[in-house]
Amino acid sequence: MSKLEIKNLHVSVNTEDGEKEILRGVDLTVNSGEVHAIMGPNGSGKSTLAYSIAGHPKYTVTDGEVLLDGENILELSVDERARAGLFLAMQYPVEVPGVSVANFLRTAKTAIDGEAPKLRTWVKDVNAALERVTLDPSFAQRSVNEGFSGGEKKRHEIAQLELLNPKFAVLDETDSGLDIDALRVVSEGVNRYTEQRDRGVLLITHYTRILQYIKPDFVHVFVAGRLAESGGRELADQLEAQGYDKYVKAAAV
Repeated sequence: MSKLEIKNLHVSVNTEDGEKEILRGVDLTVNSGEVHAIMGPNGSGKSTLAYSIAGHPKYTVTDGEVLLDGENILELSVDERARAGLFLAMQYPVEVPGVSVANFLRTAKTAIDGEAPKLRTWVKDVNAALERVTLDPSFAQRSVNEGFSGGEKKRHEIAQLELLNPKFAVLDETDSGLDIDALRVVSEGVNRYTEQRDRGVLLITHYTRILQYIKPDFVHVFVAGRLAESGGRELADQLEAQGYDKYVKAAAV
């Protein structure tokens, strides 16, 4: 059983007005087999949490630890974190002109496993993964995310998730900009991943609609760089009905 532990995490970012603290002591543990949903208003630090865990150089960790199976991954490079079993699906997947989806996926799989997958088997695996997220096999020959619609980019990330099969997936607003059909396809992909029962998910979202498809074990309210409250699925229903106002006001006091 694997464990992702975030302990007293403080993160700052440089701005025109100097260094600004975004995360102010985050504590959270995600065990394999669990789905944790983090909900909160814009600017609360949810994406900062995701990118800090993954190792984005824009963010400076000033205190705390992030342990994956007891190892502080903050001391690792981005690629080392991926090899340790961490995956990040970005809110805005970037375009990589000139690099085909097929080459990108095979290079990533090789880097993580330490050896290249057998080509014939790999092509079948990639085509099957693309089909499951309703992408035509021809997508494998296109440049990564170049000219993809928002939904295609997110479905491509779910194909990556299934093929790389990390221990923990951090999904930063995977539902952002998706129509109802794409949302269903993406959610089904996440559910296939979690059905293995030994994988953990940290799902960051503004809205409860994705939680109609992906059932969280825990829901956390994130406001002003901290976890303000934690609970079960009923907490998401409460947020849908009442919003974040009371938590924002409490954080401002």
